[in-house]
Amino acid sequence: MLKSLFNRFRPKEEIEPIDFSGLGADMHSHLIPGVDDGAKTMEESLQLIEGLHSLGYRKLVTTPHIMSDYYRNTPEIILEGLERVREAVKEKGLDMQIDAAAEYYIDDGFVKKMEEGPLLTFGNKYLLVEVSYMNAPDSIHSIIFQAQTSGYRVVLAHPERYPYWYRDFDQYRKFYDMGVTLQLNLNSLSGYYGPDARHIAEKLIEEGLIGALGTDMHHTRHLEALQRTTREKLLHSLLEMPMINREL
Repeated sequence: MLKSLFNRFRPKEEIEPIDFSGLGADMHSHLIPGVDDGAKTMEESLQLIEGLHSLGYRKLVTTPHIMSDYYRNTPEIILEGLERVREAVKEKGLDMQIDAAAEYYIDDGFVKKMEEGPLLTFGNKYLLVEVSYMNAPDSIHSIIFQAQTSGYRVVLAHPERYPYWYRDFDQYRKFYDMGVTLQLNLNSLSGYYGPDARHIAEKLIEEGLIGALGTDMHHTRHLEALQRTTREKLLHSLLEMPMINREL
C-alpha cells in the first residue's frame, strides 16, 4: 500500500499547501537564541515561531544542540533560554506552546552525560540524538541499547542525511527493529539537503520506517524551504502515517 501511494504521489505538480495543524507538535528545532547554530537573536526566534504558527503549528519542542566539544549546552542553559522565549512569545501575543529538550550528539562524552543524567527529553521520555555526517559512529548500537535500558526512547534525527548509510540501507531497518524512532526532516522532501537525501527520505517513507517529523528549523532559509515543502504531494501521504508528533 505504501509503495502504491509513493508511486502515485511521485510526479511533481502544483497542489494546495499542507496545513500542519493535524500533525501536532514539531519536535526538532533550534529556536533559543544564541545557544547554538540556530536563531541568533530573539527577534529572529520570534520571526521563525510566527512563521511556524502560520503553517498550522501550535506547539513546538525546541531542541538545542548539546556537543562535548562545540555546543556545550547544559539543561540549565537550555531551560533558562526556554523561559526567555516563552516570555517573548507571550508578550507577542502568539498562540504557541513552547517546550524544550535537546539534540544530543553521540560523541565521546555522550555516555558520561547519560550516566550522570537525567538527559533532556520530550513527551514520554523521547531522547533526540544525532551522529556525525562524516563517519559512521563506533558502537552506535550498543550506545542506543544502553540508552534504552536506561529508560529512554531513542529518536534518531534526520537519518536521511547520513551518506555512509546510503549504500547500506539495512542499517535503517536495523535501527527500526531495535525500536529506534527515525525522524525525517520535512525539508528533505523538497530537496533542500540535496537529491541523495531526498531519495533516501522517499525510500524510508516507502518502507514505512519514519515515525517522527521535524522542521529542524534554524533560520529563515529553512522557513522559506518549509513553505515550499508544504506543496509536496508526498507530504500528504506521509501525514496519513502514525507519527509520535501527535502524542506530544
